[in-house]
Amino acid sequence: MAGPGGGPSRRSHTKSRKGCKTCKKRHIRCDETFPQCRNCTKHQVRCDYMDSPSANAPESPKSPQQPNLLWTAEIETTISIWQQTDEFPFPELRVYPQPLWRAYSKSELRLVHHLSSITNEMFRNQTSRLTTWTDLMPKFLSVAASHPFVMHSILAFSASHLAWISQSSDTRSLAFHHASIALRGLHEGIANFSKANSDAVLASSLLLAWQATEWRGWASLVTGTKTVISAMQPWKHESLFADYISEQGAIPNQDYMNPAGSIVTPDARRDQLATIQLIQSSLQRLSPYLTQYEQEGKWVEQLKAHIEKLRISNPPQGSQEQFQQLYYLRKWLFWVPISLLAARRGDVIVLLVLAHFYATALALEPMFSTIGAAFCANLSLPPLEEIIRIVSTLQSTQSYSQPTQAAVLMMDFPRDQASSYQARRDWQLQQDEQLESAHQTPYALDTLNLEFESQIAQCNYGASLSPAFAPSPLSYVPPGIVSGQTSPYLEVPRSMDGFRGGSPYVSSPLESPAVAPMAYAAQDEHVYSFSMPMGYPSGFVATPAVWT
Repeated sequence: MAGPGGGPSRRSHTKSRKGCKTCKKRHIRCDETFPQCRNCTKHQVRCDYMDSPSANAPESPKSPQQPNLLWTAEIETTISIWQQTDEFPFPELRVYPQPLWRAYSKSELRLVHHLSSITNEMFRNQTSRLTTWTDLMPKFLSVAASHPFVMHSILAFSASHLAWISQSSDTRSLAFHHASIALRGLHEGIANFSKANSDAVLASSLLLAWQATEWRGWASLVTGTKTVISAMQPWKHESLFADYISEQGAIPNQDYMNPAGSIVTPDARRDQLATIQLIQSSLQRLSPYLTQYEQEGKWVEQLKAHIEKLRISNPPQGSQEQFQQLYYLRKWLFWVPISLLAARRGDVIVLLVLAHFYATALALEPMFSTIGAAFCANLSLPPLEEIIRIVSTLQSTQSYSQPTQAAVLMMDFPRDQASSYQARRDWQLQQDEQLESAHQTPYALDTLNLEFESQIAQCNYGASLSPAFAPSPLSYVPPGIVSGQTSPYLEVPRSMDGFRGGSPYVSSPLESPAVAPMAYAAQDEHVYSFSMPMGYPSGFVATPAVWT
């Protein structure tokens, strides 16, 4: 049938009436694929089909036993070519030597692709130094070429992020699976520690510590990492992580394994509340600048709610309580920056928001003195200093646009916190130097050997990132290391007590041991998940729980 102009008739089009809310909001056609439509998968945002009862039905196209790795057609094509050619899709990252990619499965390459695509985006936009981890990822991949347990540490890190985005327990199980293999390899690496494998031991220790969901496991890994760094001092300039080792060498030593806390005096509590008030005031002044920044505004609101929770809760005392109360903030420090930077590529208001996240970690450090420096603050200082440098450059080289004015006016709090934290750290280093002759590492390298065979069955290790650290002699013992000390155990997290005075956080190994903080109750206990779009603005999607 001819059209109005005598040409071919216009092709008929059936409009989707049951599309997901995200596609309707974007005015694009939804393919109505359950449990997540392809458009939402492509942009790595949560599809509201996931909340439909039919999403969990047996006839669902996605098997409930399969991890949700957020595949897209483009990613599948890229990985198929990668498998055929063995050529890494991100040559700009300059990973050398490269792993033998053909030895890895399609799902494993997807996990590598996920972190590599994020890292590549950050490097391409010259924002990698504004995050806590992307600057190190090419080095991790290079070390993984000859040390498979490092690769499994990377795969676990990637799967844990994808699990948090997709809310998939199967993906979370995949993260635990790779972490268990990584920890076995780390066990062997420590048992045979030498200059040749020191970079691998350090890389794996860092990656696994970043994923720890329980205080004792994190403390043991961080203590081991500090000991490894001390052992590497004679050859640190030959290490791929020379800059990182130098930074960590300027950090005071600390015992993170003490579960008991000291009594918080009334004067100390007044100081803590004054710090909280300072943070809240700066976040409140920041909010009016975010009216056109929906995602950034929602993250600032979450940070404000978290700080309010700290204000009304009993003060944290021992290491375990401090770990639990800082856990949300630490998780955000790893993943919020990559989401915001990808969406707006270094927008000055985004830099301002990130500066407040990092500065909050520094400001809270005295309140969380047992773990605060190693848990959050040390990670936050380098990217915050980079943001301060960028904003100072903008101030001197650009005309005073409104966003630049806002950034300059609002950077006082982040600047002050960076200076104060650096001063506290320098003072503590001076104290350590005075006691250096009497100081010994709490848990020496020779005690950080892993005995798994008798522990895996006891700990149901298949579903938990919690093997046991047990004392065992090493073939290599650095000078000054003392033998015979007892090492802590990394226990399976069965439950996590919440903020004192609030409801406890209850968990099983395959579920999130975190419940939305009490201050989020007005939001139906929703937290906002974040995505990593490549070339698309990030979208905030409300999710029923937050993965830990």
